[in-house]
Amino acid sequence: MSALRHFGAAAAFAAFAAVMAALAAGPPASSATHGREPAAAALGIHKISHVIVIMQENRSLDSYFGTFPGADGIPSGTCVPDPLRQTCATPFHDRHDANTGGPHWFAQAVKDINNGAMNGFVAESEQPSKARSDVMGYHNGRDIPNYWTYARDFVLQDHMFEPNESWSLPAHLFLVSEWSAICTTHDPMSCRNDFRNPVNPDRSTTPPIYAWTDLTYLLHKFGVSWRFYVMTGTQPDCPNGAVTCPAVQQTAGTPGIWNPLPWFDTVKADGQLGNIQSLSAFFQAAKTGTLPAVSWITPADSVSEHPPRLVSAGQSYVTQLINAVMASPDWNSTAIFLAWDDWGGFYDHVAPPKVDMNGYGLRVPGIVISPYARKGFIDHQRLSFDAYAKFIEDDFLSSRRIDPGTDGRPDPRPDVRENLPGLGNLASDFNFSQTPLPPVILPVHPITDLIP
Repeated sequence: MSALRHFGAAAAFAAFAAVMAALAAGPPASSATHGREPAAAALGIHKISHVIVIMQENRSLDSYFGTFPGADGIPSGTCVPDPLRQTCATPFHDRHDANTGGPHWFAQAVKDINNGAMNGFVAESEQPSKARSDVMGYHNGRDIPNYWTYARDFVLQDHMFEPNESWSLPAHLFLVSEWSAICTTHDPMSCRNDFRNPVNPDRSTTPPIYAWTDLTYLLHKFGVSWRFYVMTGTQPDCPNGAVTCPAVQQTAGTPGIWNPLPWFDTVKADGQLGNIQSLSAFFQAAKTGTLPAVSWITPADSVSEHPPRLVSAGQSYVTQLINAVMASPDWNSTAIFLAWDDWGGFYDHVAPPKVDMNGYGLRVPGIVISPYARKGFIDHQRLSFDAYAKFIEDDFLSSRRIDPGTDGRPDPRPDVRENLPGLGNLASDFNFSQTPLPPVILPVHPITDLIP
């Protein structure tokens, strides 16, 4: 895709990937239920010196891995009511590169889930256009071969849930701070829970105040390096629930729904705005072996996989990111966590567990890529983005949590999400005693069955 030409330092890695042949796909993935955290994990986790969270957009687990061998995928006989056509819609293999998906705000999440019946997807996607829906469509390993290779050669998480029943901005707020709220003043105690529209519920254009504590506050306090890498481009979602809106520009210096950290008081007070950087800085850091301890990477609309953006463009972009890490001197000490921020209106058959007043939301794909990942493992633990924060805190912060009772910045968040009962431990996805897995350099533009 032409968008990939704008990556700057990425060009060297694209050329490298083009020269390298794809490694053998390996044996079929083996399904395994999660057990107790491996004994070596307590110390072995510190073999990971670099955590990279790559966040893509708007796909459910069933829409990408619903037919992956061993995963908790689409049940046979599934048929979801289609009231517009007075029938029911069955899952189908959708080879189209561009999908439409469905609405994915809080109201649609509630209706899609329908008290656990998981049968509102088609009805919601047909409003208001009355167009035929593609939310029951799924892709397979011939459509997204690189994603399936990562799942097969490393770890697929088939019970990763969006942290809340809502859209992109709340999900990204949970990703960096474990909470989604809106504040009336710069006092953290003025913040109030809001996972529906935490950007000016009064529909004003005034920048929101995010005064509560985010993870970068602890990282900075304890001398742990971090960067938030932003691809220059535009964002797709309109604020305040609008159906259409002018394109919103996105740069490292422009706060937005996928780049919320510039709005956080802690980031500004700590003098850390410079840690929010363009994507070219990530490729340079990977090339020189100078990746920070913690990285988050957010896409631009063109490569986000947010419908109607092309699946192939997103897969190529993500492959380029992962190839860059695998070719880096830092590969042997890195863990990559790849996920999609919300379900995008696409069908998923697993009812989200209710863990607190905020979530969880619907299932999204999750993949772990690392030299120490358990090859071919399918992790059935109950997970959410909270697990990323927990892993980072366990690895770099001696298990200190974003906790208003202990972090020195009281706020009224309803709970400490990393400590909620039932949240799985990502350390179970690693075998820190194994011989490190080699890089799996994949073609940036693989052959697929997708229809242009």
